[in-house]
This record gives sequence, C-alpha cells and structure tokens, in this order.
Amino acid sequence: MRQAGRSLPEYRRVREGISMLDSCTRPELITEITMQPLRRYDVDAAVLFSDIVVPLRAVGIDVDIKAGVGPVVGTPVRTRGDLGRLRALEPDDVPYVTEAVRALVTELDERPLIGFAGGPFTLASYLVEGGPSKNHDKTKALMYGNPELWHALLDRLADITISFLQIQVAAGASAVQLFDSWVGAVAPDDYRHAVLPHTSRIFAALGSAGVPRIHFGVGTGELLGLMGEAGADVIGIDWRIPLDEAVRRVEPGKALQGNLDPAILLAPWEVIEERTRDVLVRGRTAEGHVFNLGHGVLPETDPDVLARLADLVHAESVRAVS
Repeated sequence: MRQAGRSLPEYRRVREGISMLDSCTRPELITEITMQPLRRYDVDAAVLFSDIVVPLRAVGIDVDIKAGVGPVVGTPVRTRGDLGRLRALEPDDVPYVTEAVRALVTELDERPLIGFAGGPFTLASYLVEGGPSKNHDKTKALMYGNPELWHALLDRLADITISFLQIQVAAGASAVQLFDSWVGAVAPDDYRHAVLPHTSRIFAALGSAGVPRIHFGVGTGELLGLMGEAGADVIGIDWRIPLDEAVRRVEPGKALQGNLDPAILLAPWEVIEERTRDVLVRGRTAEGHVFNLGHGVLPETDPDVLARLADLVHAESVRAVS
C-alpha cells in the first residue's frame, strides 16, 4: 500500500524541512522516496510516491496537508459557483509526475510501478468539508440535498482523476489504483446512485490503457459487490472482512488485494506469522490474490518486520504452488 516508506528513518531524513505536497512536486524526491522501500523489502512492485490531493492543487485549489491533520482546503467547494475553480487537469500542470514516473520506470527495470489517484467521493469529501471529517456530514448533506450539484462536482473530479491517471500511464506506470478511501461512509443504495456512475466512468476511461486497474476503499464490506461492478480488475479489501467472504461478495472475474491489518505488524512475530498465513489461505479462494495490507503502513512499524513479512509471503507462495 501507499505510505510504505513513511516508517523508514531514511524517509524522515529526506523529508526533513520539506512539506508533504512540496515533496510530491520534486521529481528527484518522488523517485527517491518511491525507491526507498524497494531497497529494504523484496516486494513485487513499487507504488508511486504522491498524494490524492496533488491534482487538486495542480488545478489551483487552495489545499495543503497539515501534519497530524491531513488535507485542508482553504475555501471549501459548496456552491455551483465554486465549481469554476475545478478546471481540467493538463499534463503541463504536473510535469514532475511525468518526469518522476519516467525516471522510475528506467530505474525499476522490469519491476512494475503502480500509479494512483483519489476516488470521487473521497476528493469531494475533502473539498466540501474543508478537511478530514469523521462523519462526512456536509458532504452527505450535499449528496442528499442537492443531487444536481453533487453530480456536477463528481463529474469534474472524475475528469481530473482520469487525466491524472492517464498521465501516469502515458509516462510508463504499469498499473493504477483508485483510492476512494472514505466511500465506506455511504450506504449501498446511495453508492449505486451517487458514486458508482462516476467511478465507473473513471475505470472505463482507463480500459484502453491496457494496465490493471485496482479499486480500494476503507470500511467497504457492504459495498464490495457494487465496487466490483465499477470496472476495476482488482478489488482492494480492508482488514474488516475475511478474504474468503469478500470472494462471495465480489462478482467473478476479479482478483482481490489485501488484507492484513497494519496494526498486527506491531504484535509479536508469531502473531504476525499466524495471521499472515491465514490471509494467504483465504486468498487462495479468490481467482487471483495480491497479498497486501488492509490499508497503509503505520509510521511506528519496524522496517525489519516488514522485510520479514515480505520474505514470509514469498516463501509461503512458493510452497503453495510447489
């Protein structure tokens, strides 16, 4: 998952004195931070160092990431007039992304690079709330009370997301992941009518790119069937639902990604080992399984434990097919 490097001392050193969003606009820093986990862990792919609000800032939205808080928007988007601030994203708006992806593809050689972007509900939530929210009250009030404006907002965000992902693929990304992190706050029927059409359009626009498309959200156990309908090739599963149950909820033809609870990596090794093997066994019931955490790496995670985890997963996977 993204954030794989933030538990590393070398990550903290290279980021010292540099804000998160500034880090995401420096090609050499994007490249370095993306590569750091791969120097420590025998993982099968790299995840581009970036943030889901990067394209929003690139089109002129007053957004910043405050330490210990998250994305904060200076002037929230809540009226029809506010939509004018969400212009189309062009490649020239994010030249640092193109440059970094190209450099990484060269450095990674045959190892895949996964690009990513934020999903429409999550981006809308930050814009409407003005920052992180526990209940997404203002966002859902807009969704329920002004569906015309809601769909217009998500249309703009879908266009920006499509462009951001297409830019990454054009530069050489081998796969893309859509993080609609907070969409689990939406009930299934509301998801179908208020979010799914926009998510489906994003994945449809990437269909001709010829790269795997991954879809992930937190707390989305009741939405997995609908998320499967959105058009991704792989559905990311958080830690709240066993993978074999997720198989029953997601339509055939999809692979699953996940889903070890990141907090388990703070437990003794014997617990980590047992839980990891359980995830792998359950994952074998899926048509395809990409072992991963059920969300991002916690900052206090011991890097050596992550290295042991990667080795364990590879060893168990080899044993399962031999």
